[in-house]
Amino acid sequence: MYSTFGASSTRNAPLTSKLTEEQREQLCASLGNVKLSLLYKASVHGYQASAFHQRCDRQGPTLLVAYNRSGYTFGGYTSVDYSQSMQNITDEEAFLFSFHGGAPLCIDVSCVHYARYDDVGGPNFGQQLYFCYNNQPRVYNQEAPLSFGARGNAFGFSAAKLYGDDTRLSECEVYKVEEKSTLLEPQVSAEKLWRNVLWTAERRAELMEIIRKYKPLVTSVSRVRILMIGPVGAGKSSFFNSINSIFMGRMTSKAMSGSAGTSLTTQFRTYPVKDGRGGKPLPFVLCDTMGLEEQSGAGLDIEDISSIIQGHISDRYKFNTTAPFQPDEQKASRPASLQEKIHCVVYVIDATKISLMSDKLQEKLASIRRKVNSLGIAQIVLMTKVDEACPRVEENLQSLYVSSYIKSKVQEVSSRLGVPVSCVLPVKNYSQELELELNCDVLLLTALQQMLNFADDYLDDAGHVEGNVF
Repeated sequence: MYSTFGASSTRNAPLTSKLTEEQREQLCASLGNVKLSLLYKASVHGYQASAFHQRCDRQGPTLLVAYNRSGYTFGGYTSVDYSQSMQNITDEEAFLFSFHGGAPLCIDVSCVHYARYDDVGGPNFGQQLYFCYNNQPRVYNQEAPLSFGARGNAFGFSAAKLYGDDTRLSECEVYKVEEKSTLLEPQVSAEKLWRNVLWTAERRAELMEIIRKYKPLVTSVSRVRILMIGPVGAGKSSFFNSINSIFMGRMTSKAMSGSAGTSLTTQFRTYPVKDGRGGKPLPFVLCDTMGLEEQSGAGLDIEDISSIIQGHISDRYKFNTTAPFQPDEQKASRPASLQEKIHCVVYVIDATKISLMSDKLQEKLASIRRKVNSLGIAQIVLMTKVDEACPRVEENLQSLYVSSYIKSKVQEVSSRLGVPVSCVLPVKNYSQELELELNCDVLLLTALQQMLNFADDYLDDAGHVEGNVF
């Protein structure tokens, strides 16, 4: 039995939003330049359909947000008034959403269906998903009736993914969605920057010149070797392609990259970068590895990573997922020189999948990090796809260090991988672009400069013991 919340004693209680700042920011970003005003709160006004309609009818576009006992925040948006018209409503802008851990799930309405039925009952989406069902704190999902039009449902979703199959609601809210006044725009610039970046052509040129003139701290090392490690599809190969593109002055694609479910990189590759077409090699090499996978016997083996770091694996070695690399006796008896070893390790993590990282993959990364720590090698986290993680950043990359959502992702990566926040560098790799873009270049070059600085920290410690076995 579900009890009906919303006693008269709470009817005059102040309305306080249960949405987190991050959730509000993401929802507003997906809806455009809007603000949300709380119209209806079931725990205050009651779960009855009459209470909902009294507060929400003829209010224009609205956003319904429900919360359940399993920690899911989910709901839907409609741009058409509630009015108890007893009509099927066509609304191409309607969508469902869900927050639970990582980036929000968003499901658009099918164009062949009505978005909802505007009756005297509680709010519904596609005559399929009902909120405050039967005037109770619950949600109900049913198949669309045959009379509803084309076969199938208006919204294609899994109840498990949308709300964890938990129909018990702990709260239900409805917000009026209004366009922001342009007079409020100046307030955006007053938001606090959490990192300072100069987004100028002069800064890009300065960073390129710093990297060109860089010399490793130890004279026996001509080029710093930077190892990229990360899950399949995180953007390791894309980072090399992006850096190579900047110095070539055009888009390049030397390293295989893409979004396949398994690693496109099957060999250990060392990629030098030249300073323009026919130019001399720059003082660093980016080393690309097979992607990490959570299953045992799949993806890059941790023992292979150890062999790479210690300089035993050469360029174009093809990884064997069933057995780690075994150096021949002659090579195993000769310690690798400092020049052959890895001087900086970079973990490449997709910003949209941080909260979805499995325990197995997190433990794999922790094992690698412990090994790298034992060797005293500097470590950085490259957080890619920041534009896909935050609509605000997608619209303007310069808002990266104002976004509280991106800041929270940086802090989450820091916590999950056990590295300082200052060592987590958000970037956007080139993926779909046909031309270079200033803001992308500044972020990518800033990250590369930091890698070179960290490599110097390692070389400063390692140089005086060159020749010793790690």
